Amino acid sequence: MSDTPKSTPTKPKRFSTVEQWDMETDVAIMGFGGAGSCAAIEASDAGADVIIFEVTAASGGSTALSSAEVYMGGNGGTAVQKACGYDDSTEDMFNFLMAAMGELADEDKIRMYCENSVEHFDWLVSMGAKYKNSEYKERAIMAVTDDCLLFTGNEKSYPFREIAKPCPRGHNLEVEGDNGGPMLMGILTEQVGKRPIRVEYNARALTLIADDDGAIQGIVVRIDNEERNVRARKGVILCAGGFVMNQEMLKKYVPQVSIGNIPIGNPGDTGAGILMGQGAGGAVIHMNEAFITLPFYPPGSLTFGIFVNAQAQRFINEDIYHARMAHHILKQSGQGIYLILNHDDYEHPPFLGAEVAGTGETIEELAEDVGLDADMLRHTIEFYNQHAANGEDPLFHKHEAWLKPIEPPYAALDCTPGSGVFYPYFTFGGLDTLPTGEVLTMEREVIPGLYAAGRTACGVPRTSAGYGSGMSVGDATFFGRVAGKAAAARNG
Repeated sequence: MSDTPKSTPTKPKRFSTVEQWDMETDVAIMGFGGAGSCAAIEASDAGADVIIFEVTAASGGSTALSSAEVYMGGNGGTAVQKACGYDDSTEDMFNFLMAAMGELADEDKIRMYCENSVEHFDWLVSMGAKYKNSEYKERAIMAVTDDCLLFTGNEKSYPFREIAKPCPRGHNLEVEGDNGGPMLMGILTEQVGKRPIRVEYNARALTLIADDDGAIQGIVVRIDNEERNVRARKGVILCAGGFVMNQEMLKKYVPQVSIGNIPIGNPGDTGAGILMGQGAGGAVIHMNEAFITLPFYPPGSLTFGIFVNAQAQRFINEDIYHARMAHHILKQSGQGIYLILNHDDYEHPPFLGAEVAGTGETIEELAEDVGLDADMLRHTIEFYNQHAANGEDPLFHKHEAWLKPIEPPYAALDCTPGSGVFYPYFTFGGLDTLPTGEVLTMEREVIPGLYAAGRTACGVPRTSAGYGSGMSVGDATFFGRVAGKAAAARNG
């Protein structure tokens, strides 16, 4: 073979031109993160020969960089939910996720996820994942203790609490701090090692191999600077992450994330798997959607404050999940987003990185410091205080637990995009797939032999407006398993 690679992701190699197969397997998997590992385990357990191709020197992917919180529930509740006194309805979970994803929701995927979520929890436990039968009751992004269960989305905020009974579904592994990702990937990697699964590290997948009918017959990978043809008798599963590290694709599809300053992902999140799927005729959907967030809590006391825009007006209920806040911040006109608080509730948030834009004993002093219209700011604060004193928020229906008048002295945190405040982001868009993981064409016809999971596919989470922590790792591990089973069952 030539030492000069000629394969490109968007141009599949023709099956008829393959002169020799350097490797053969039933299922070839691109990527060894949460989705790829779960796909490999299930495909192997179903009796298929499996090879994983990982571009780096170790397993992990973006799952290893996460807290590995997993969003699970329904069917009466997981063992942890039940131990903490919750009876979680499948219909409540389904109705919440449908409302959370709004017009972008994939009903079939959400239904499958909700109906089988408890089984997925039990499967993770059977793999060796440990979850403590305890609840973390603080308003937080993740549990900083080794407690398991917490509210991680918009379940208790308006309008979602009126659509479905709130229930905590975020499950953290029994580990303190933000260390769940390495732990979960260690567990899954160990399980892969217990099975006859071949793993090729430092192996860059280059393009798919398709026959004249468009069916996928294998994949081309580069190992030791040589292109190698891999025969996949049953199918190829693309689990290569999203495209948050591909600046060209970001500018093309999601230019709004330019306000963000920290991409969440690993260097392999270049969109290569998505491009390969496109090259084979796969459709992409919701490529303009991305997770972007403003982690303004913890501490929970900051929720007693109010967010105002450049016009000194509120625009959303502040008890929402932090990604929903960022989603609505992007819709504001003018330059300026500020979190207004009183002295008693102020504690500098550990993740936010926001500067104090101004302080004041009076609203006028605060307005002058920040650069807002004093009359409008006075109207906003006084209107809010008048109703908060009665446990009401007629404009945005903030939960009464977070309602109280904002009294002087005042402080304002500068949360304006571009000011240096923390706005992390990652992509949601990807290949259009059936719940089974089968990749679809623009006509929604199945491409035989091609599957995708994780952020390479467009899964359950599709918008920051309704996102909750744990939905990505939950989606990736769950649908990775489904894709692995489906590929193993296919007659190649």
